[in-house]
Amino acid sequence: MAAMSCENCSFQYYSQLNQPLEASCMLLLIMLGKVSLNLFMLGVRRRDVKQSFMGYFCISLAVLDFTLLVNIAFISYFEDFALWGMRFTKYHICLFTQIISFTYGVLHYPVCLVSVLDYYMTIAQTPKPASIGQRLFYILAVVFIWISVLFYILKVPAVSAELEIQNHFFTCPFYISVQSYWLSLAIVFVICVAFVICWSEVITMVRSVRIISFTSETVLIFSYASDCNCTVCKKQLLTRLLICFLGTWAPFVFLQMIILLLGAQIPAYMEMNVPWLYFINSFLIATAFWFRCHDIRLTEGTWSADPFVSWKFCFIPFNNQNTEQAEKSGTVIIC
Repeated sequence: MAAMSCENCSFQYYSQLNQPLEASCMLLLIMLGKVSLNLFMLGVRRRDVKQSFMGYFCISLAVLDFTLLVNIAFISYFEDFALWGMRFTKYHICLFTQIISFTYGVLHYPVCLVSVLDYYMTIAQTPKPASIGQRLFYILAVVFIWISVLFYILKVPAVSAELEIQNHFFTCPFYISVQSYWLSLAIVFVICVAFVICWSEVITMVRSVRIISFTSETVLIFSYASDCNCTVCKKQLLTRLLICFLGTWAPFVFLQMIILLLGAQIPAYMEMNVPWLYFINSFLIATAFWFRCHDIRLTEGTWSADPFVSWKFCFIPFNNQNTEQAEKSGTVIIC
């Protein structure tokens, strides 16, 4: 494998000059698995969630992956054909995949930045149904990011040069996103630091946790201290956020640790997927809850911020004696 670095880009280039284009079948199987995983995650998520930028972006990513899968399958079946005056061969399977890889490789930072700003500004607002203007804003933001990144990729001289090399030598290289590596490393680092800070509280809460059925849901009861200053409350909130997050995404966190320890090189067109984005989404929501905890007024609508993690029982102070009171309470102010 020959490795080349691309200046002004957030990815690395790996190619094997004698690699044939017969990898189209492998790409087809990989994309089929990825599309199936995307659809599965979109199918099992909760529907009664607030509208957010990340939600719309996940749908757009699933649509684009499905479009790429259809194109690969179509070209693989007909192999050599002309459409609208353009000739398509197996080379275009690799070309389309590499353009998508370059695009996915530089999307991690912009998507996370826009998403965290979205949650930071809206997490403390009184929950209400999304208006047509808000939905349109999210759609336009998603379209703008896709077009901007694609335009940037096609205009980068180094990318254009590498695509020309592929055309000349008929190679099918892989592109590894540096952004996803640093983002994964940062998330794992923050989780480890949070665990070290409140490890004693985590152990105490895990030991005192009880699983009950509450409002037709299986929930965890945490110990609650009614008289605490704001610093202690925030530390207890951090502990609860950490437990709730790991309760849903612990396998994914362990997977990220294994990938980082092994230094596994995953192509960018595989690494950007819906499960990865929802994992980041839960982390960003927890971060927004932590930083805006003083301003948040929690009502029933606030609990629907995350399609997978229920943050409700991180905030409602209840135990075995006041479960009914917590269920009836309409609003809770955090510390």
